[in-house]
Amino acid sequence: MDILGPFPPAKGQLKFLLVAIDYFTKWIEACPLAKITTENVRKFTWKNIICRFRIPYALVTDNGRQFIAQEFEELLHELGIKHLTTSVEHPQTNGQAKAAKKVILRELKKRLGNAKGKWPDELPSILWAYHCTPQSTTQETPYRLTYGADAMIPIEIGEASHRRQVFNGEQNTQELAADLDLVDELRDEARIHEEACKLRASRRYNTRVKPRSFRAGDLVWRLLGEA
Repeated sequence: MDILGPFPPAKGQLKFLLVAIDYFTKWIEACPLAKITTENVRKFTWKNIICRFRIPYALVTDNGRQFIAQEFEELLHELGIKHLTTSVEHPQTNGQAKAAKKVILRELKKRLGNAKGKWPDELPSILWAYHCTPQSTTQETPYRLTYGADAMIPIEIGEASHRRQVFNGEQNTQELAADLDLVDELRDEARIHEEACKLRASRRYNTRVKPRSFRAGDLVWRLLGEA
């Protein structure tokens, strides 16, 4: 979970975006807010995550005061949610949320032009497009991994797709049930793709790294801005 903004003020003085992403399915939940307060973070966690999906095993955030406040910690403790916070030295721990922020920012810039104050209106369609796009790591869409079936997208209405042309109401329920029966296998296959992708990325990174050893007291270079 992370915070994005401030944006140009929109209707209702909305300036910030609270973003959460599921580690496996890559499903993004995002909510425009006028202020980032502990109470708003609590409401977002309850309404957008717990009530919409389920109680998560763990929640990863940075050390922002809204996330480490006692009221928020109490909510997580009551629900048995493990709270993991990133260290200043290793912010990559919250990399999934950072990646989600980049996706949202990129698409907002494409769509808004000079109408900066309309970003909350564009947010739902941006998230919809993202949820219906296969991800490189899992080879599946976040929508299918979450709900066990492919979403019906607007282009299939204007240019009727095969499944829309041959739609049979009587068979639809059976086909949806079959999809749900196979959802565990679908997620297992996506998990295998994800692990293979991570392994390939690790190998590429390691080929560029020169192994070095250090001892206490050795002098090293440090980039400006590093903790």
